[in-house]
Amino acid sequence: MKETVKTGRLIRFGSYEVNLRSGELFRDGERVRLPEQSFQILAMLVEHPGDVVMRQEIQKRLWPNDTVVEFENSINAAVKRLRVALEDSADAPRYVETLARRGYRWMAPVEWVEATPSQIPDQAVRKPLWKILTPIAAVLLLGVSIWWWRSGLLVSAARLTDKDTIVLADFANSTGDPIFDETLRPALRSSLQQSPFLNILSDHRVGVALKLMTKPADARLTPEIARDLCRREQSKAYISGAIAALGSEYVIALKAVNCANGTTLGAQQVTAQNKENVLKVLGSAASKLREQLGESLASVAKFDIPFDQTTSSLEALREYERGMKILDQDTAGGLPHLLRAIQIDPDFAMAYESTAVAYANMNQSARATEYFTKAFQLREHSDPRERLEIESLYYGYVTGELDKAAQSYHKTIESYPKASPSPYGNLGYVYSQKGDYEKGLELAREVLRRYPAFGGEAYEGIAENLMPLNRLDEARQILQSAVDKKLDFDGVHKDLYALGFLSGDSHAMNEQVTWLESKPEYANLGFSLESDTAAYAGELRKASELTDRAVDSAVRSDNKEGGAIWRSNAALREAMFGNLPEARRHAEAALKIAPSSQHAQIQAALALAMAHESARARMLARGLAKQFPLDTQIQSMWLPTINAQLALAENKADVALGQLAVVTPTELGAVPFNTSVSCLYPVYLRAEAYLQDGKGAAAAGEYQKILDHSGIVWNCPTRALARVGIARANVLEARTSQGVGADAARTRARNAYKEFLNLWKDADPEVPILKHAKAEYAKLQIVN
Repeated sequence: MKETVKTGRLIRFGSYEVNLRSGELFRDGERVRLPEQSFQILAMLVEHPGDVVMRQEIQKRLWPNDTVVEFENSINAAVKRLRVALEDSADAPRYVETLARRGYRWMAPVEWVEATPSQIPDQAVRKPLWKILTPIAAVLLLGVSIWWWRSGLLVSAARLTDKDTIVLADFANSTGDPIFDETLRPALRSSLQQSPFLNILSDHRVGVALKLMTKPADARLTPEIARDLCRREQSKAYISGAIAALGSEYVIALKAVNCANGTTLGAQQVTAQNKENVLKVLGSAASKLREQLGESLASVAKFDIPFDQTTSSLEALREYERGMKILDQDTAGGLPHLLRAIQIDPDFAMAYESTAVAYANMNQSARATEYFTKAFQLREHSDPRERLEIESLYYGYVTGELDKAAQSYHKTIESYPKASPSPYGNLGYVYSQKGDYEKGLELAREVLRRYPAFGGEAYEGIAENLMPLNRLDEARQILQSAVDKKLDFDGVHKDLYALGFLSGDSHAMNEQVTWLESKPEYANLGFSLESDTAAYAGELRKASELTDRAVDSAVRSDNKEGGAIWRSNAALREAMFGNLPEARRHAEAALKIAPSSQHAQIQAALALAMAHESARARMLARGLAKQFPLDTQIQSMWLPTINAQLALAENKADVALGQLAVVTPTELGAVPFNTSVSCLYPVYLRAEAYLQDGKGAAAAGEYQKILDHSGIVWNCPTRALARVGIARANVLEARTSQGVGADAARTRARNAYKEFLNLWKDADPEVPILKHAKAEYAKLQIVN
């Protein structure tokens, strides 16, 4: 290789500039720190682009006169430092290509330009610094002060505001260890998301933007792609990172760049003593970068928990990230990764929390409770934002304290309004459980407004607040939008089934069941929906067969609690239809499948109370009261409902009405374990109590409330039987009225019976409630 001497000239490539005379490297006008040996290698490469620079030539240039040094490792270390400075990677090089056992080659085109006089340093400055430090110390300090004063105006003008968004690029990894490819970016994101000031562009939005750029949604975000994406999304900056190994140490570099003009907004370089220390020092660098980007020192100090407090294990973090990526589209598929993360790091609080959410979404409340509780116990192993999230879910799901959960979600939203869509969606569901669907809808819409690329849960959340408000066409449109965007999952198809049922569209119902039953983990939900629909029409033999299939499918997919819920649901409808032996059988079977399931216990207790198994029902109710003393729905809705049914079984209508005297919005609220939003059992039993107490008009009003809320009850047995209830209430009113009023009541009764008998025209003839309804209707005809 010939020597090239071009005194007073600069070399440019990409956004970099090399001043060979001063021995300096710049990027977008900002100096990049580079050790002398690494700079010499850079100079050799850029002076001869495309040529192979042999390792022997590098050795001769760096260590002349037979210097004694371990050349191989020293060259490797110098090249790694160079790659870190250039944000380059040995695996996917843009600038420095390695030729095994030979040397290196410069890959990028370079441009030679004349240096201005100001760019050619005075030779006096090249004296060894240690010799001239004392005489000029005061001048250097003065110079630093002036530089900060001058550039401070530029930096502050270029700093971010709390309205700007940031794109996170992937790390350039030259270590050869692939674990850093999957862990450093999420670790950096988590560290930065502690900040209430910074707004990181969500991975959902990144994926959508990449598709619009005709790239895969999971394409690697190099600095170039990150900058293009940053401009497309009208973000303010992107942050790139790099990691290189130096012996047992790791050098990590971060740089924030204005994506409009390429200027550097902040940069950090840190060294980890070993692999186990990487996450800790990365978090430290992220904190310093937050200050450079404009966040106040007070804010950084307040919201700065070291990431290694969350987890210090790269392996656990990798499994966690893999699980979280899968969960959006496949809840069951993401679970094994989350469970492995917990196995690797038993103190990983967020892994427990995410596992609990997955189990909750799969209707496995006992397992969800176990993992939510563990996350709550380990919440100190999380940053402040994560801690609020854990506490909110614990209060909402484990203790059932809806007001306390709402307070925690509000606090999260106030402190971190742009960090995550989850608090908005979860707070919306809390309002849905409290029966405030308008507020729930507002918050569900806020998820999509703030995070347009969010997954199917956002669409489901909107739909399940629109349906209780009987805005069915809007619900159908939003769900179809999720399907069109390929964001559908089991919840979306369940809701589309319900809309098909409510509109009498059997084709739509079959389409959704086909989708659900094609997936082993969701087939049990499909069978259960079909079972409820068959029971709604009085086809109890078919319903029972479908329940058996739902239970078997759930148990086979390791969801015993789901099976117990389907079995206890069957017990309730059998009891309501008068098949008391079958109700007892189903209830006891449910309790054997999942004895600790709160949801199975609730349904079994109510079913046993209806089946005149009062002692067993009371025992279950006492257990629920003791185990869940703070649970909003259990204390204000389920226990009064069970106790009211126990009183009705003893013909104590006044006691039953006393239990259900306080009408609260919660009784219209969403029930977590129903396939429908809710079956409105408190409303149904209040109607039954009024009927038993001889108050026909009041009873009819409660039954009508069920029919008026078809978007809540869907295919519940309460909706079918409300027609019989209205008929009986009007018969009672006709008996206590005279003349025109009595005739009108009989007409209403007759019409209600007709409606029910038409609905049950293909019902199993031996069902007790059907026999009673036919006899009562026939008697009414004779009276007429």
